[in-house]
Amino acid sequence: MTTAEREEMLRQGREYVKIAPNVVVKCPLTADGLEATRILDQEGIKVNVTLCFSAAQAVCAAKAGASFISPFLGRLDDIGDNGLRLLEEIIEIYDNYEWKTEVLAASLRHPIHVIEAARMGADIGTMPFKVLEQLLKHPLTDKGQDQFLADWKKRAAKV
Repeated sequence: MTTAEREEMLRQGREYVKIAPNVVVKCPLTADGLEATRILDQEGIKVNVTLCFSAAQAVCAAKAGASFISPFLGRLDDIGDNGLRLLEEIIEIYDNYEWKTEVLAASLRHPIHVIEAARMGADIGTMPFKVLEQLLKHPLTDKGQDQFLADWKKRAAKV
């Protein structure tokens, strides 16, 4: 049984992959999205199944042929759930099988999300630029850099 939403996802996906060889199509984790994922995968088109909020959904996406699954950690945390626990469950399940689906830890809201996602073995992570900046900052690095520059200026003044 075909639906208009699935057919529109297929139409758009087939069109978007013409843009460049590295384009990945996004499909939502809905019945229509998983049907489109299965068809696009069979056509050799990579699909990122997005808006994943449960391990059961992640299993369905992998079985449909998703190239990537995107569990949204931060959005789960926002409603009082534990996004890192979901990520851990998905990675554990995927490690039990030889599924090709890579885990894209999405909606990483702070450095702890990034570090824990990396420790668990997430393949990819998406985060706001401010989180990337936070990953680079450490007060001892700043202090050390300031001291190094001060020492350099003292030495340069003597020469």
